[in-house]
Amino acid sequence: MDFSEHPCFNANVRHTKGRIHLPVAPKCNVQCNFCNRKYDCVNESRPGVTSTILAPEQASLYLDSVLERVPNLAVVGIAGPGDPFANTDETLRTMELVGKNHPDKILCLATNGLGLAEYVDRIAKMNISHVTITLNAVDPEIGAKIYAWVRLGPHVYRGVEAAKLLLERQTLAIGLLKEHGIIVKINTVIIPGINEEHAVEVAKYAAALGADIQNCIPLVHVEGTAFEGRPTPDARAMQELRLKAGQYIKQMTHCARCRADAVGLVGKENSEEIAKLLAAAATIRPTAERPYVAVASMEGLFVNRHLGEATELWIFGLEKGQVCLLSQRPTPIPGAGDERWRDLAKILPDCCAILVSGAGKAPEKVLSEYGITVIAAEGLISEIAGAVLEGRPIPKVLLRTAGACGAGVSCSGTGTGCM
Repeated sequence: MDFSEHPCFNANVRHTKGRIHLPVAPKCNVQCNFCNRKYDCVNESRPGVTSTILAPEQASLYLDSVLERVPNLAVVGIAGPGDPFANTDETLRTMELVGKNHPDKILCLATNGLGLAEYVDRIAKMNISHVTITLNAVDPEIGAKIYAWVRLGPHVYRGVEAAKLLLERQTLAIGLLKEHGIIVKINTVIIPGINEEHAVEVAKYAAALGADIQNCIPLVHVEGTAFEGRPTPDARAMQELRLKAGQYIKQMTHCARCRADAVGLVGKENSEEIAKLLAAAATIRPTAERPYVAVASMEGLFVNRHLGEATELWIFGLEKGQVCLLSQRPTPIPGAGDERWRDLAKILPDCCAILVSGAGKAPEKVLSEYGITVIAAEGLISEIAGAVLEGRPIPKVLLRTAGACGAGVSCSGTGTGCM
């Protein structure tokens, strides 16, 4: 494999080789004061934005359909819209599928580095060859001005303590990546009045750790963030900064600040055709093998029961264009861990989805491996199941998207965690 074909790490191929970002990672474990992650946004081109979120299996099928139309994609990456390692199961499952089905593609991740270290061995074995880490400060006093909070496990950190923890975790991760021969790019967001002079220190620090290249990115104005009123560094200031930082580490100068669902050549907008493919990939559709949906319901009229509490599932299908109840099936007895969800998958071989009011990550993960999507929603079965069975998007007002605070379109929050 020719790693020089990565258009973000090698400017010489950016006009001939493209990349695709698979938007499978909505949650984040760090809140930066310049970031507002937007879902279902088509009007902005910047990191943290995507038109939709895909499950790993959806992302794999979407990639297949895109490659039929855009054959010059050399790189498959995950860059959010949150952080890959705040969505570790989804990230690694997606990379496993891509590596298995497309071994000729360069695999790439972009992360803040907080949750990366524990998975370096695993991603190295998966042949993920390029990792970008956003490193904005190597002085915790400066970092405290950039990050609102940092969440590691169940604990939330703020101020200097948060910045110090993040730097320690990033330092560890970069060292481990280089021990495994993985190419490392450092992204540094340049924030006037905060770290524009300090960015050279970041360059020195990253170079000492063995990082390969630095990408200094001028601050983007994002409405609703703590830094929305700060000026954007002009081209001259950025050029001077890169010259200084370039004395210590190679500089990237062609960054297009890509969306989390970017496809094609760096700097090019997604085409209307790609947008349609992405929307179609996110829509759960019945197949000839799986024409029905299962529903966790108390009375068979509403989607209103948590999957873990359901003692039976109601099976619905379409008959003459109408949503009809076909049968009821008992669920496996609780207490067997993941085996319970494998047993459940085995009694639903004809169902493409399960509609629930809520569900944990374990059943979502296990059932997805069997081709069954867990959809959290609340409302009339006829309306929600009808949308799935007819291949239509479920009305957003009915969705309860785990990790997105209901059906919200953005996320900053207080750092107390996602549902």
